[in-house]
Amino acid sequence: MTRLASIVIRTLNEERYLGELLSAIETQEHPEFESEVVIVDSGSTDATLEIAKQHGCRITHIKKEDFSFGRSLNVGCEFARGDKLVFISGHCIPCSPDWLQLLLAPLDGSCDYVYGRHVGRDTTKFSEMQLFTKYFPAESRIPQVGFFCNNANAAIRRDVWEKYRFDENLTGCEDMQLARTIVNDGGGIGYCAEARVYHIHDESWRSLLLRYEREAIALQKILPEVQINLFDMTKFILVGIFKDIRVAWGLGVLHRVLPSVFAFRTLQYYGAYRGNHMQRRLSQATKMKYFYPRISDMNVSHRHRDLMEQEERKK
Repeated sequence: MTRLASIVIRTLNEERYLGELLSAIETQEHPEFESEVVIVDSGSTDATLEIAKQHGCRITHIKKEDFSFGRSLNVGCEFARGDKLVFISGHCIPCSPDWLQLLLAPLDGSCDYVYGRHVGRDTTKFSEMQLFTKYFPAESRIPQVGFFCNNANAAIRRDVWEKYRFDENLTGCEDMQLARTIVNDGGGIGYCAEARVYHIHDESWRSLLLRYEREAIALQKILPEVQINLFDMTKFILVGIFKDIRVAWGLGVLHRVLPSVFAFRTLQYYGAYRGNHMQRRLSQATKMKYFYPRISDMNVSHRHRDLMEQEERKK
């Protein structure tokens, strides 16, 4: 019987890189199994869906008000037909034509859930490059120790997903929550360094702050024993900046990346500090803030415009 791998991609206005991603998927070499691409869209208003249709993707939808990262993946997995479920971000690009085969290989051995390496590209911020180097090293660990995992480049067996499913109430880190559950139940998590993707975060500084705040809120629920105080935040910022400066100096690019290093590390750990100290339910307003920061920005802009018009009418 022919095996099928379902590649699940969550999308919201991903037109910038989606075509390149889907073209890279189409060039994958995997003679031992077939593949399909499943798009889970949460309200794209750009050319995302047209691009997906041009590439023959199967498309399902989730309403904005129902969205969370875990729920979106569960919807995609339910819609998918494969016995292996692959997750890749709409702004990630496989680096080689054997990415899919390499990523899936550990699932036939000692691993229930596996993730691949992330590398930066030309627009990647310098400090994020350093994070990729730290959390996605050049050596594979199959299986690994611990439950770190990242769904921007990952795969899981369908029977494992059906047993556990993703937590739909978290603001992020649904991958680590699931990996922790699997490990606690005696399962294995693998890291395949050879299955590389370019991870392209073209985000504003505000979006970066919200990303780390959102992830810290989720981690606070997953690991409530981890606490970040003001001293920790300050120490992490200074150490992060110092290490980045040292690397940038050695590479001869310090003059070019120094402002970015200060901004990135400050927002990263300030966001982590804020998120670590938040205990809040996911209201519709916070969903818009954390899951749709660009749309949230537009709504703020519209409210500001309306207030200005009201003031003008009063004159």
